[in-house]
Amino acid sequence: MRPSEHIRCQNLTCHDVNHDSYLIPNIDLDPARILAILISEAAPSSPSDHYYATGNPLFAQTTVQAFRDAGAGVTDISDIVRMGIYLTTAVKCGKTGYSVATQTTRTCSTLLKQEMDLFPNVRVLLLMGDVAIRSINDIARQAGLPRVIPAGSTYKIRDGSFCFRQIRVLPSYLQAGPSFFIEKSKRQMIAQDIRTALDLISS
Repeated sequence: MRPSEHIRCQNLTCHDVNHDSYLIPNIDLDPARILAILISEAAPSSPSDHYYATGNPLFAQTTVQAFRDAGAGVTDISDIVRMGIYLTTAVKCGKTGYSVATQTTRTCSTLLKQEMDLFPNVRVLLLMGDVAIRSINDIARQAGLPRVIPAGSTYKIRDGSFCFRQIRVLPSYLQAGPSFFIEKSKRQMIAQDIRTALDLISS
């Protein structure tokens, strides 16, 4: 199964993203074997930097390092996928500015919901950054449910216990992109959250 064959944005109407970088993962995988979904912010400006791109894409570099920080013996993204983890973005186009508009996140959350529904055995959602957190809260609201993650700074709430439809939800920080190497103070917390996710899917 390839997610890109099941999900498509029909409008591409958001004004603060680059539609030329629109990307739904095209990786071929067995949906039944996916136990966790790692959701980061937005697609990279260049598709060659996406998680599943060939070569040594930036998103893969920083994410592999984050998993190594968590004690996982991985060398590339395929190792992470073999552990039962699917990696995607909340927003499917690259940003044109520093932040992503609330309406863009809300619009793309419908695609993320479709993407999540492809995987029936998911136990954990890793929300890497504020955009991913907003997206899950949008999905919950659209279903008539209360927000999954409460308002507040991530460092204050990340140790809480949150669930969405019996799936454990872990709010964390963005691990995809150059900020991962710059913001060293957050790397330890990212590693702890990934370690928690790995423990949950292995239990």
